[in-house]
Amino acid sequence: MAVSLLLVDDDDAFRSLAVGMLRAAGHGDIYEARSVTGALRAAAELRPAAALVDIGLPDGDGFALARELARLPDPPRVVLISADAGAADQAAAQRVGAIGFVAKEELEGARLRRLLDGS
Repeated sequence: MAVSLLLVDDDDAFRSLAVGMLRAAGHGDIYEARSVTGALRAAAELRPAAALVDIGLPDGDGFALARELARLPDPPRVVLISADAGAADQAAAQRVGAIGFVAKEELEGARLRRLLDGS
């Protein structure tokens, strides 16, 4: 079951590639943000079911954003992402309220689908 999704990454080329991959996996409602500020505004307004959040953002980091998203009245499930596979792990993600961490190279993987769909 596809869920509405917020993709937060400041790299336009990566976002474009990721949106294509996510749409191919069945996600139709994909919202985009380039920053912590934009992500918080989009999440409050659009109320996505899940969020893919890059760890490195121009106005903060994905760890702090995950904490902020968890405080929303109807928080999305947050999956942290990074091009640096060693940047975070499951325990670090959970400490900030995220449900997991996935390296950007694994965006097409079954693990990400399970995390996003809540299964």
